[in-house]
Amino acid sequence: MIREPEADLDLGAIGNCSFAALIDRRGGGAWACMPRFDGDPLFAGLLEGGCPDGERSRFDVEMEGFDRSRQEYLENTPVLVTTLRDREGRALEITDFAPRFSQFGRRYRPMALVRILRPVEGQPRIRIRIRPRFGGSRRPAEVTHGSNHIRYVGPDLTVRLTTDAPLAYVLDESWFYLEEPITLFLGPDESLTRPVSETGQDFLSSTTSYWREWVRHLHVPLEWQEPVIRAAITLKLCWFEETGAIIAAMTTSVPEAPHSGRNWDYRFCWVRDAYYVIRALNELGAVDILESYLRYVRNLVGAADGGHIQPVSGIDLRRSLPERIADALPGYRGMGPVRLGNDAYRHVQHDVYGQVVLSNAQAFFDRRLLRPMDERDFARLEQVGERAFRVHREPDAGLWELRTKAKVHTYSSLMCWAACDRLANIAEHLGRPERAAFWRERAGAIRSFIEEEAWNPRMASYTGALGEEDVDASLLMLADLGFHEAGHPRFEGTVRAIEASLLRGRHMFRYAVEDDFGRPANAFNICTFWYIDALAAMGRRALARELFEEMLARRNHVGLLSEDIDPATGELWGNFPQTYSLVGIINSAVRLSRPWTFAR
Repeated sequence: MIREPEADLDLGAIGNCSFAALIDRRGGGAWACMPRFDGDPLFAGLLEGGCPDGERSRFDVEMEGFDRSRQEYLENTPVLVTTLRDREGRALEITDFAPRFSQFGRRYRPMALVRILRPVEGQPRIRIRIRPRFGGSRRPAEVTHGSNHIRYVGPDLTVRLTTDAPLAYVLDESWFYLEEPITLFLGPDESLTRPVSETGQDFLSSTTSYWREWVRHLHVPLEWQEPVIRAAITLKLCWFEETGAIIAAMTTSVPEAPHSGRNWDYRFCWVRDAYYVIRALNELGAVDILESYLRYVRNLVGAADGGHIQPVSGIDLRRSLPERIADALPGYRGMGPVRLGNDAYRHVQHDVYGQVVLSNAQAFFDRRLLRPMDERDFARLEQVGERAFRVHREPDAGLWELRTKAKVHTYSSLMCWAACDRLANIAEHLGRPERAAFWRERAGAIRSFIEEEAWNPRMASYTGALGEEDVDASLLMLADLGFHEAGHPRFEGTVRAIEASLLRGRHMFRYAVEDDFGRPANAFNICTFWYIDALAAMGRRALARELFEEMLARRNHVGLLSEDIDPATGELWGNFPQTYSLVGIINSAVRLSRPWTFAR
């Protein structure tokens, strides 16, 4: 009997901007939610630690006598190729992708996983195991089949496997010799109109061409192009094109640290996270995602009508995301609970008003956009600014989403300042000097509040929240947002305080005080990238480049990062792949790279 390997985050991500899947190094389907990112997991091996074989979901291709594997992406695509070798030297290649390409004047992105199996050396002996499970109760599928397909029927979803493999082998999970290529097309309960092998190859060619063409239009830095391109592709995979929403990560409940209980569902759209994503992609010139996301934000702002804006919403603009525990899933390495939904939608987080304004600001200036912003948009954003000014000195849950503690967080006030400051810039651009003066006065009032109330002279540093003597890593954004120049004594003092309190070896914690779950045990990857960017801005480029190279070395075997990292062992923890962390790769590479003139 084959022993189940322990789950880890050595996973490759595939997707098509509608749904995503994760494939492990042995060709196993570790995770896939259908029909879209926030659906119940159809395959959830990542969170089935300790489950008996009969209770596990699967989309696996297993090799008899397995010895080793290699996994990599086709260059400049999210098409994943896994090569398995046995102890006799026989080899099998698995090509995994989710179709995405242009067809009939629109994007074709079906709910479909395509797996193409090809013997590359000898005749490897394999078995194919497909066992989707449905809903939070993990109900097994009802299975029916025809001459070339198998239907897996659930209470709310039916998927169909169309294949040229012998159905009896798939149904019985029999071992057989792979003597010629096989295509597995798992998708909607619809018949294909062409042979599955032909469909698979055509979709592979079209999908590969689509992604390479998209990458070709990115403005990448001279250095570190491979990690930047991989980060950009994966960020785009986290974009729900239908509405413009951007998910924070593809998974739920991968713990931030072992047995920490910090298990959250990240398959929704946080205003904060999405702002950082579009800002990073804008650095590379990917304005298609910006325009799409701004449509999503306009709907959020319109629904708020000048009032409270939720920090997180569903990818379909759903406002209610109540948490429930999926008791049938033991969790990552058995470390539950597995949460579906996220109660952060109930939170008050005042930084969102700044992120809404900052996300929209570019659209008033950028002449490339198909739908530039106008006076009507400015009027709606002024409502957001009014809300920001009204709440800038009120307690909230903060960007770290404390569940039982409300404070006046400096970062939240800082983002309220940024909202008013950018509204002044927009008003000036629109030729509205009276509104520019109005918003500059309000930005000045918030600035005075922060400088007087959040500054601790004894520490020579700003503090994470008013009236406290602790720092948090979000203060590294003071220079990035333009509140202080990087050489300002107050910023330099704050960085020194952060280094003394939050730096663990080469990795940055977000904070070091106890929260609802105790003290954090692992570093937060985006905070390390914020530190790298602050070092670069302060002229400490040699150290910044050194730390950046170390962070790149912490990526997994196909160039992806999760949310957190164990500073002692380098092991990745937290939801995966994490958009924050990928944003950090792009931003730091852009800031640290030598200019293109170096290559001329």
